[in-house]
Amino acid sequence: MKKVDFSKSLVSSAVSTALFMSFTSISANAAEAEATEKGKIEIIEVTANRRAQTLQEIPYNISAVSGQELEDAGIIDASDLMRNVAGITVVDRGYRNSGAVNGVIIRGVNVDGGANGDVALSAVPTVASYINDTPLYANFILKDVEMVEVLRGPQGTLYGSGSLAGTVKYRMNRPDTEEFTGTASVGLGQAEGSEGFNLNTDIMLNLPISDRFAIRANVGKIDNDGIVDYTNVYNLVDNSKAPAGSIPSANFDPSGGFVASPGYNPPASNGDIASGGNTFRSVEDADTVDITYGRVSALFEATSDLTFLLAHQFQNDEIGGRRQVTRGTHWVDGSEQAYGDYENGAVLLEPSDRDVSLTTLEVEWNLGFATLTSSSSQYTHEGNSISDNTGFYAQNNWFADLYYGTPRPLAMAERGYKEDAFVQELRLVSNERKANIDWVIGAYYMDQDTLSTQDSYMPGYQEWAFSAFSTWWDIMGGYGMVYTDNDFHYIRNQNFEDTAVFGELTYHFSDKFRATVGARYFDNQFSNDTILSLPIWPFLGDEPSFKTKESDTLFKGNLSYDLSDDTMLYATIAEGYRRGGANAVPLSGSLEERPEWQQYTSDYAVNYEIGVKGYLSGGAHSYTLSTFMIDWQDPQLNTATTWGFFAVANGESAKTSGVELELQGYLTEDLHYVLGYAYIEAELTDDFYAPSGIGATDPTYLVASDGTRLPATPKNTLSLSMDYTHSMDNGMYWISQVNGYYQSDTVNALGEGKYQSDIDGFSIWGASTRLSADNWDITLYVNNIFNEDGVTGVIPENAMGTDPSENFLGNSSKDYISQPRTIGLTAKYSF
Repeated sequence: MKKVDFSKSLVSSAVSTALFMSFTSISANAAEAEATEKGKIEIIEVTANRRAQTLQEIPYNISAVSGQELEDAGIIDASDLMRNVAGITVVDRGYRNSGAVNGVIIRGVNVDGGANGDVALSAVPTVASYINDTPLYANFILKDVEMVEVLRGPQGTLYGSGSLAGTVKYRMNRPDTEEFTGTASVGLGQAEGSEGFNLNTDIMLNLPISDRFAIRANVGKIDNDGIVDYTNVYNLVDNSKAPAGSIPSANFDPSGGFVASPGYNPPASNGDIASGGNTFRSVEDADTVDITYGRVSALFEATSDLTFLLAHQFQNDEIGGRRQVTRGTHWVDGSEQAYGDYENGAVLLEPSDRDVSLTTLEVEWNLGFATLTSSSSQYTHEGNSISDNTGFYAQNNWFADLYYGTPRPLAMAERGYKEDAFVQELRLVSNERKANIDWVIGAYYMDQDTLSTQDSYMPGYQEWAFSAFSTWWDIMGGYGMVYTDNDFHYIRNQNFEDTAVFGELTYHFSDKFRATVGARYFDNQFSNDTILSLPIWPFLGDEPSFKTKESDTLFKGNLSYDLSDDTMLYATIAEGYRRGGANAVPLSGSLEERPEWQQYTSDYAVNYEIGVKGYLSGGAHSYTLSTFMIDWQDPQLNTATTWGFFAVANGESAKTSGVELELQGYLTEDLHYVLGYAYIEAELTDDFYAPSGIGATDPTYLVASDGTRLPATPKNTLSLSMDYTHSMDNGMYWISQVNGYYQSDTVNALGEGKYQSDIDGFSIWGASTRLSADNWDITLYVNNIFNEDGVTGVIPENAMGTDPSENFLGNSSKDYISQPRTIGLTAKYSF
């Protein structure tokens, strides 16, 4: 809500405009919104150290941005925000499966390929995400947020779930017992490549019921037309629902033991089931986005020292397809051509859906000497998607070698995930410094169940086989075959139970010099029960199970010294940890894998950091400059076994190092700038091996050699924005801004395998102009002015491309592009 005070409105508007359209650098002090006087920055408070402190007082590199700035700027997507924080990159997958895989990479700590994203991975992310005090990655739409805090480096001594590379914390707005307020916003835009429009609406109400009780609620909807055309989708018919006697092949009898695929079969182009090819259609703007989200919270202040906050947050996503494009060869018309702009060569539409709900009860009790906080939470996060795997089968020659050369190749994967957890955290934070000591202690418990599923189908396969091999196919049942199009079935049930105690103690040698030590002890147990089979040949399956237990202690040390009231030096050493687990692969039978696959160990990182932060020119500028080195042992790589089972393999070691600079301020009283830069070197420091197939002579094979660059981490990232605020005689403000983001080239996957691909660097520019009054704002913006692709992930053609020799004329390769040029108008009204 706009304030009457000019200086606060000015800087809040200027900073939020600098953040606009997600391509602006968010420096550690850029979240210091609102100034006490024109052209200077006022310090704000964050809770990174589990107590209210200013960014200047926190002795390590932290970035923050207020939720009011996000609201003013129209930033609602976490990937848009995060990739412009110095030292952080994001694999931008769009909204499809955006909650399945955490795409945030801090300081280059990553060995997974940029193409992952259709299924929940085995290894947990290297970056922890928090909604208030609940560890949950769900990629919620960023609405009604109080503050986003990005903490670099391991945080296990302050946060219950721990983390290997860093933590992102989303602090949500709390109900206000003093004043009835509300906002309503609407946005209309159009993206390059789309024939339709983007419509975004949101409303928030804060209702003070009494001087001790208040309710706050917001609800919103995102309704975006698609961008990407699926240009050669198979025509499909639902033969499973055809009247009796109308099935083309007399031998194809569902009542005779056939298990139908969930969906449709591709009809023959000439009606000849045995030899006819496919027919195609084009679907325009397939990647539609339909998201409904909301949050309701109730605050009860029982006494001045005891408060209760009950909250429920939800989101439902319905996505029509991928915001990913095919660059490879287009064969559908019979000749070799290239796909056009915003075209995808998948032969199936690839929708996804997900539901996430989070319920929390937070209790805060001021005991005088310390504040006790209890956070209890229960969440459920589940989703499903359909993927076109036809290119993968074709590139492995499976249609010819395993499936008798079907003339209408089609491989569809139905994937799903579900995560349920109960989390309890207790934390006691000292209120007063006694004997020059501040302290934090906490206890943490999590009981988490996760489910991952995949069923792969070849719709129409059995129908074709009955027709093509009518003289002998019906005898295959005698050899153990089941007449089904379902050729792969996978269910992975996991339970993870974690108990930890953690804390930090800070000793103040003087007002300027202090030292902090921290520790975390954890004890966890993990179980994995897996069912996997080839349903066509069910006797080839297996149901492996495995359990692990682990306990250890992590440490942290920090020194900080105030050179002056405006300058701090600091140095930190902190240990990070990510749990191990079990792959639960079959160790006998036709699907046998090497026993080395059965279990993967935890990985550890040690973060070394030295930095300086402060203010210049009497508060007109703020800066943070840090250098770091992370020593990473036993890095976990999400990969697949010889038979294609989801699995994790440990490497030996890796290292990342670099420099991060964040700078913002005022060149004049009305001209504001934000600058962020990071240089990161990330590479293996030993050869990385994974287990070979059971028939191989050598038990391991080389994934990548010592010195190989880690994927999805550019060496250089730079972001810059400038905004100018003009105050008008009628009390309104006119803010104009331009911003740019650049990242250098990256690699898509570790090593030189078929998924490896070089990715070019790119720059993206945006501009906006906004008119602001006391209770309304109108903004006109252009996002991605030069319409850069901004590729952050690739599935190359040699991994999932086309293959006319196997009758596959579509193309399943794809590039993960950024949002194309988007022009729009937004309006917000506050009351």
